[in-house]
Amino acid sequence: MVDNSEFPERDDFSGVKKRNVPVFGQGDSTLQAAGGEAGVQQLVADFYHYIDRLPEAATVRAMHSGDLTESQQKLTTFLIGWMGGADNYVERYGRMNLAGAHRHLNISLAEKKAWLMCMQKALDDQPYDELLKRFIMVQLSFPAEICRHHNG
Repeated sequence: MVDNSEFPERDDFSGVKKRNVPVFGQGDSTLQAAGGEAGVQQLVADFYHYIDRLPEAATVRAMHSGDLTESQQKLTTFLIGWMGGADNYVERYGRMNLAGAHRHLNISLAEKKAWLMCMQKALDDQPYDELLKRFIMVQLSFPAEICRHHNG
């Protein structure tokens, strides 16, 4: 048995330094870890910066109108609610139906990957904990898959 009186932050068995692991997905813990609404707004702004400029995302960009303001507002409102903040999406835009809202678009595996790549790049630009970045990417992979409805 290791004497932890000298190193109380170390694990009893291995001596490896313990880390307090944040919990995401409960209450507004995800939103708070992302810097609140301002943090989500910055994430979405950076995401659309990549959508607008990366050649790999050109097909995804073409699915949007010339002015990205409404898309940014919708994604910001969705993410704030999804992260445990105020759920204003229904009030502002109507019932959420990801598959239905994207059904008219030809979203294949390539577009899904481009969308997720832009989100990863935007997350990498944020001062978030690495565990939060991973959590968000894993969680967003599910709705990204729901939007994909064509082979490819």
